[in-house]
Amino acid sequence: MNNQRALINPPHLSNEKSLKTLVENRTVYTLNHCELNIFETYESSELVPLKFNDLVVTSMLRGKKIMHLFDDPGFDYLPGETVVIPPNVEMKIDFPEASRENPTQCLALAIDKSKINHTLNFLNEHYPKEGSDSYWQLNHQNYFFYNNIDLALTINKLIKECMGTSMTKDALADLTLQELLIRIIQTQTLKSLDQGVSVSSNNPIFEVTEFIRLNLKENINLKSLSEKACMSTASFYRFFKRELGMSPIEYVLNEKIKHAKKLLKNPGIQINEVCYLSGFEDANYFIRLFKKHEGITPKQYQLLYVN
Repeated sequence: MNNQRALINPPHLSNEKSLKTLVENRTVYTLNHCELNIFETYESSELVPLKFNDLVVTSMLRGKKIMHLFDDPGFDYLPGETVVIPPNVEMKIDFPEASRENPTQCLALAIDKSKINHTLNFLNEHYPKEGSDSYWQLNHQNYFFYNNIDLALTINKLIKECMGTSMTKDALADLTLQELLIRIIQTQTLKSLDQGVSVSSNNPIFEVTEFIRLNLKENINLKSLSEKACMSTASFYRFFKRELGMSPIEYVLNEKIKHAKKLLKNPGIQINEVCYLSGFEDANYFIRLFKKHEGITPKQYQLLYVN
């Protein structure tokens, strides 16, 4: 229902006879620059510790965990969500609902530090960001986010390479690791902007996205946005897509749908009014687009908050 939580295709569960433990049973696939771990838990447990020497990208595949990280409150961890954890940071995990009939499954991809540094150096040298203090870098404070479609597809691709038997799987996995790091940074940037956090004092992406949010009812087009950023249309398009992993118009439509969802929580508001206030001129187009994004119509979404 929520387009911001794109699901990853889970691998088959382990054969019961091959299980070494019912709590965080681990299957490992080791490549040159990464290690894919698949964890499965078949019984309820609390505060199970886990730590990696390398940066680890974790994604839920089945079931529910409660994650305890740093000094932050524990949070529900569900399929369609990803957590990125720095090296040598211990997480503690609860499995409140795990059972043989309802196991949890989670992947943990440990990535070699040299691979991360090489990728970030390559990106900063060949695809520098706008602004003197803007760099390709991982944001360890922004460690939890929902999977978008591109991120989920990239993780699916990496699982396939790690679990495969091809002679070239290390080379293919290396390329996919680069893509994964780019997707994570783009997703972290997008989440920071959603939270109203400026990415960089000299990077125009914050000003442009803030302008979009404040002017959803206006005729926002690529030309007006590129002028706002003081760039040519072609340069602005490349810049925006590099920063957020989506085109400017895709971002505008996402923001309009997001605003519509907020309005629909009011049970008394009419769908036509939501359409207009969200910057759409045609109600039929709005309904079709909303259903494509959310899986249900605006009216059905509104009724969820009435009942």
